[in-house]
Amino acid sequence: MIKLHQFQPSGNCYKVRLLLHQLSIPFEVREVDLLAGEARTPEFKAINPIAKTPTVELEPGVFLAESNAILWYFAEGTPFIPSDRLERARMLQWMFFEQYSHEPYVAVARAWVSLFGVPPGKEKELEERIQKGYVALDVMEGELRKRPFFAGAHYSLADIALYAYTHVAEEGRFDLSRYPAIRSWFERVQAQPRHLRITDTVTGLG
Repeated sequence: MIKLHQFQPSGNCYKVRLLLHQLSIPFEVREVDLLAGEARTPEFKAINPIAKTPTVELEPGVFLAESNAILWYFAEGTPFIPSDRLERARMLQWMFFEQYSHEPYVAVARAWVSLFGVPPGKEKELEERIQKGYVALDVMEGELRKRPFFAGAHYSLADIALYAYTHVAEEGRFDLSRYPAIRSWFERVQAQPRHLRITDTVTGLG
């Protein structure tokens, strides 16, 4: 059975749990205590040298890392990846946006504020990350005024990737009340079959 090495509060890990659950793919969860530095141990680095979660063990000794790569691996050949060429490229566009223009700000602010604490001397950087996170949220709001989902008319991996950290952004001191299109999109994402909350634990069948 697939084994997901994860840190439960992580949005990147949540992406994988959500997709596996929505695809009804059985998987086991192994919790990695990031607060205790477990990802930096020699034992964990033996399965993932970059020392990050999520990491999936596809079969004994075969590992795959990076959340969006994992999403692509499991979603290939399913409706979560659009068949239309432009929609598929647009999906990838927003997945790249999530990793380069959204996650470093929205996710890091949440991690510092709600999970790990603000590193000493990083208080000014936190404010800068929050401001850059608002820039990303502004871009998302504009896009969602034009279409219901990021790749077009249908829910895709782009929505999973961006929903993961956006819907808990208030834990990083972001005010989501000013984003009506994003909040309506939350409702559409949550209405998808077999939706899973970030706080839900899963064992056995995803």
